Amino acid sequence: MRMVDVISKKRDGKELTTEEINFFIEGYTKGIIPDYQASALAMAIFFQDMNNRERADLTMAMVNSGETIDLSAIHGIKVDKHSTGGVGDTTTLVLAPLVAALDIPVAKMSGRGLGHTGGTIDKLESVPGFHVEITKSEFIDLVNRDKVAVIGQTGNLTPADKKLYALRDVTGTVESIPLIASSIMSKKIAAGANAIVLDVKTGVGAFMKTDKDAEKLAHAMVKIGNDVGRNTMAIISDMSQPLGFAIGNALEVKEAIDTLKGEGPEDLTELVLTLGSQMVVLAKKAKTLEEARKMLVQVIKNGKALDKFKVFLKNQGGDSSIVDNPEKLPQAKYKIDVPALKGGFVSNIVADEIGIAAMILGAGRATKDDKIDLAVGLMLRKKVGYKVEKGDTLVTIYSNREDVNEVIAKIYENITISDHAQKPVLIHEIITS
Repeated sequence: MRMVDVISKKRDGKELTTEEINFFIEGYTKGIIPDYQASALAMAIFFQDMNNRERADLTMAMVNSGETIDLSAIHGIKVDKHSTGGVGDTTTLVLAPLVAALDIPVAKMSGRGLGHTGGTIDKLESVPGFHVEITKSEFIDLVNRDKVAVIGQTGNLTPADKKLYALRDVTGTVESIPLIASSIMSKKIAAGANAIVLDVKTGVGAFMKTDKDAEKLAHAMVKIGNDVGRNTMAIISDMSQPLGFAIGNALEVKEAIDTLKGEGPEDLTELVLTLGSQMVVLAKKAKTLEEARKMLVQVIKNGKALDKFKVFLKNQGGDSSIVDNPEKLPQAKYKIDVPALKGGFVSNIVADEIGIAAMILGAGRATKDDKIDLAVGLMLRKKVGYKVEKGDTLVTIYSNREDVNEVIAKIYENITISDHAQKPVLIHEIITS
């Protein structure tokens, strides 16, 4: 088999066989197939697409390119959740203990994030003492006993995806549905989940800017998951403005605690209940999404979800007393209110630019070597659709330096006040098959 023939075949719009896809992924992972041929095939796929069988084969070839996580020692159906990212995306911090409170195992493998704020691990490390440096056997024991644990990502998961993603990033082939879908799903499948729930974001703060593209990606990933034997559901949710009010690591932990108490932002609470309902159904703890939602609301009301969060933190070295004493979380030196310059209604908040404002403060990483300041960030006081009087606080800046003029300027540039405004629809679509 020759790589040039595989490239030509896809260039001409023909279907690649399972053997041809495996040949490509295996050869590229081992360094036998050079970057220029891999980029040529990626471009051919970009223009000619792949059918459902090719997409599933590409996903599994990437899964099999490295090690896979065996979670069979964990009792019950393991349901994983993946979000395509956004600003103020605090869902995992709430979902993990919430779902675990219903005796559903949540064995979460997470990473550190580039971008506006840190990843799930960075946020959890705002809790004094919390760590993810636990052995695999400890991880499995914790999930079996208390139903929830988080561990850092292993280095050799889907190496083919890592190579191919880096190549796509510099060859103009990132925005390809089969390549994006197989990239995301290969990591979830290799991480050992029996079932997968996907939160596909749409809007200016999302990777997929339009509903149409988000819908294509969501359906593609659900199809891949189900085709390779992982029960998969998805939702398409809005990211035209940040989720919740908090943008920053310690600030988001505090917001997660509030949400587990039933006192969180309306949009974050709704998103968590929607995603959590799918997780409960896939874990076979409820037959319908409606029944699952009632179960989740109940464990928030009776305090079991919050208690599970305390147990989770304590199990991994964290100071669980921060749940009742959030002032023990890292605190910023300065709190600076940004007032509205006129009255009206907030009509637009450009999510990704507000996220960048938080990153300028030190809440996120521009490069993997950047150090995060866990205390800093932004707290939105008004969201799209809110009425505003002149002088009302739009945003509170949490900073460890006094000079925040650049951040204030970015906030004013990216929050619009108009005579009329409408709240955006949070859940655009629910995909169950």
